Amino acid sequence: MTEKVFPASAPMAPASNVRPLRGRNVIAVASGKGGVGKTWFSITLAHALARMGKNALLFDGDLGLANVDIQLGFQPKRDLGQVIEGTVTLQRAAERFPDGGFDIIAGRSGSGTLATLPSQALSSLRNDLFDLARDYDYVIMDMGAGVDRTVRTLCGPAGTTLVVTNDEPTSITDAYAFIKLTHVTNRNADLRVVVNLAQTLKEGDRTYGTILKACQNFLKFKPPLAGIIRRDLKVRDAIRNQIPILTRSPGSDAANDVLQLAQRLVKSKESVEKA
Repeated sequence: MTEKVFPASAPMAPASNVRPLRGRNVIAVASGKGGVGKTWFSITLAHALARMGKNALLFDGDLGLANVDIQLGFQPKRDLGQVIEGTVTLQRAAERFPDGGFDIIAGRSGSGTLATLPSQALSSLRNDLFDLARDYDYVIMDMGAGVDRTVRTLCGPAGTTLVVTNDEPTSITDAYAFIKLTHVTNRNADLRVVVNLAQTLKEGDRTYGTILKACQNFLKFKPPLAGIIRRDLKVRDAIRNQIPILTRSPGSDAANDVLQLAQRLVKSKESVEKA
């Protein structure tokens, strides 16, 4: 593999009394390209954390193409558009999704104005979100695909960034591009790889190995594997019926894979806090 293959552009427990350092409990879920199941994964991860007794918030950061509420069949009373317009605060925009036991800040689909926010307004939104994160154990940010200004600004200071990919060559190359740009910009960024839609765990390991080899060869960096999510027809069924997979098919392969990934994330965070 040569680097030129990879284009450069591309019920709920109360929060702990000890508030986390700013941003440490924020998990950004990103991808180099669309169509890799990033939003479904973000929803399921938030749900998994809630099932573990964590106070979780899911933030739909795919500005302009928001669809978290659509996948859940959830009709929010307030959304991010109203926050941008100044009619509600970010805190008031957070609404409980009762079927999942976590909070949601919904986006506003089809609003190009949100996708083209001025830098100052975007930074202000990010700062407000990171301040709000102090009231939660975890905040999951479902980011838009790619490495544009919006994604870089919102997820740059996140405690952990999960880069979702699958075995398609374009998905792998774009995931590498995202990792490369983020790592070059911030060498201390906690970047981890999530392989979604893997036919088997072994195939998922191969996909991760391809990205790992490129990162080792060209970046001298080894992003760890956060987890592998197996391809599962139950996922499509859950999305079609607008019901979280942990509710509709809790014993499915994909549901179990995300639960295990969430458990590893929590264990990793708790280990760092105890150190």
